[in-house]
Amino acid sequence: MTAAVFDHDGLWTEEEYLALGETRQRVELFDWSLHVTPAPIPRHQRISRKLGNILEAAAETAGLELLEAVNIRLRPGRIPIPDLVITGPVDLDELMIEAVDVRLICEIISPSNAATDKVLKMHYYAAAGIEWYLLVEQETGTLHLYRRQGSQYVEQSVTRTGDVLVLTEPVKATIRPEELVP
Repeated sequence: MTAAVFDHDGLWTEEEYLALGETRQRVELFDWSLHVTPAPIPRHQRISRKLGNILEAAAETAGLELLEAVNIRLRPGRIPIPDLVITGPVDLDELMIEAVDVRLICEIISPSNAATDKVLKMHYYAAAGIEWYLLVEQETGTLHLYRRQGSQYVEQSVTRTGDVLVLTEPVKATIRPEELVP
């Protein structure tokens, strides 16, 4: 990230946010303010890749897309970058995916950023109308699957090591936590 980011005064427009370009840090826009976190640790990335491989095959079978670390516009001024996203058909050359196209969002919880994934993003994703939210605990691989009811998520299942998560919506997939964590 360049020093220009720290010289910025006031709220950020979407245009200013997008003008930052690609960075090594994960830079998200929450209500016109930047939220910056360092690049994920290798464990996080391994889980993301392994889970992405499972979900990608399932998404392709369903005629959907699995995307990793893309800009999702939940509403003007609110653009997170989730770890994994299953969408309907989208323009793969656009800078942002609209929330209306998102079927499932997955976040892999980083210990240093757990509140963002468990509270802030969960609230934002539900308010944007995203039907499914999958949270993965890095240390244990435990999977928390939520489905939206009204303006909030309700936990549908908790899958721990030794158990199996069988997704039937928005894709059909079988996920075993022990296959995700080292």
